[in-house]
Amino acid sequence: MSGDHFGVQAYLARINYAGPTDPTAETLRALHIAHLRTVPFENLSIHSGEPIVLDDDALFTKIVARRRGGFCYEANGLFAALLRALGFNVAMLSAEVARDDGSYSSPFDHMALMITLGERWLADVGFGDSFLEPLLLDAEREQMQTLDAFRIDRAGDYRIVMRRDADEWKPNYRFTLQSYEYADFAEMCRYHQTSLQSHFTQKRICSRATADGRITLSDMRLIETSDGQRKERTLANQNEYAVMLRERFGIVLAKQ
Repeated sequence: MSGDHFGVQAYLARINYAGPTDPTAETLRALHIAHLRTVPFENLSIHSGEPIVLDDDALFTKIVARRRGGFCYEANGLFAALLRALGFNVAMLSAEVARDDGSYSSPFDHMALMITLGERWLADVGFGDSFLEPLLLDAEREQMQTLDAFRIDRAGDYRIVMRRDADEWKPNYRFTLQSYEYADFAEMCRYHQTSLQSHFTQKRICSRATADGRITLSDMRLIETSDGQRKERTLANQNEYAVMLRERFGIVLAKQ
């Protein structure tokens, strides 16, 4: 898909980005932050009977034209397409999410991105509350980001994204460096849309980064963090929910 056909300018306008577009680490960082602050991590399609199609054109229509968000396969999939249109070398990676008991979820449970620019970077605009800036993939050291610290550990063929929580390091997910395509994620994408065991079918979520924290709608709870301070309240009804979606996330759902 060529840059002209893809609609790069419309995508950049969607994420309020007017900076450089040459394929550099600085551009990648700026695009990553802009994306996380404008395109919500959300699973609302699953709860409104709207099928999720893993295809650049369908995702462009949803996220750019209709100003929606998406979950990992959608947000990272389309971000990969934007980066490729700008001349970046991008690979889609299969990731397995860490569980509380120390185990990991199935392969293809999450999609992350590897960008090769001489150095290799891990990008992820589809994990919700995670790293705001891309991580150096091969740097075996702590990488600070404002109030957060991350590192990427090695374990055999796996790399593990670790996040420091207070004084304890906890895994977010693990991944290999094998490159995949949309079709490889289709089965798990279908699972998350249909299985009662998937946390995505169990509650609605809509969340995005802000300049100083994060704002999240978790079912009827509105959660805002700002400079480390957290506020939470329960919305009164579905009408207020729709107002919050529109005013805080720019999302207007079609009437069912």
